[in-house]
Amino acid sequence: MTRLTGRALRVTVFIGENDTWHHKPLYAEIVHRAHAAGLAGASVFRGIEGFGASSLIHTSRLLSLSEDLPVAVVIVDTEERVRGFLPQLDELVTEGLVILDDCEVIRYVGRDDSPRTSDTKGKKSS
Repeated sequence: MTRLTGRALRVTVFIGENDTWHHKPLYAEIVHRAHAAGLAGASVFRGIEGFGASSLIHTSRLLSLSEDLPVAVVIVDTEERVRGFLPQLDELVTEGLVILDDCEVIRYVGRDDSPRTSDTKGKKSS
């Protein structure tokens, strides 16, 4: 079981929804690599409007520009583990923005794969 509480580092990667890595969505490659690296967790958030270095505004309100919406990949783990993952982001993200923030995790408990015993509580054994 993974437990992460206290000081942590959050990395947020801002990219475009249509950005790819070897013909796969770039956000999916980042999440899969974070998982393979054993990081505590990663989530992808799709934006509804935004602009970046190109200064083009992408929005879900205009059909002509709705195909490449902004995407944020957020990863949180200890500073050491996140900084160890940064070289992979350097390889993957050719256009985009990577932000590091100190943060505090109040509670994170990973999935426990052992069998649950809660259904035996309160039963008398003979």
